[in-house]
Amino acid sequence: MDTVVDALFDLTPAVRYVAFYQDGDLYMHKRPGIGKATTRESDHYEELLVNPAILTLAGKRGNIDCGGLEYVVVRYGNFYQFIVPAGGGHLSIAFGLEANPVAWADSVIELLRNYRVTPKGA
Repeated sequence: MDTVVDALFDLTPAVRYVAFYQDGDLYMHKRPGIGKATTRESDHYEELLVNPAILTLAGKRGNIDCGGLEYVVVRYGNFYQFIVPAGGGHLSIAFGLEANPVAWADSVIELLRNYRVTPKGA
């Protein structure tokens, strides 16, 4: 897991945080030295409750007649949250506001495939 996390951080300095929630296990990693960081407890609940709920709702809608769900981007005040359904859970990346997470989407999904973390629907 550390190798794929390192590769995600290497994509761009705008990646502030990476989390995987897979089959009930949560792995969270923050880039050292970032400003305006959220608390670990807040991140924990976001990964266990908020992001799975967002993916469930958007995924159900996407499966009706939109061709499925590839990813969701949430714009918070201090960062973007990029969420990809993957395997038995999801990948979550916080991008700084200087980044356009949609511009990084293909690179993130390709990286996941290369590390055999299969995005759902891929």
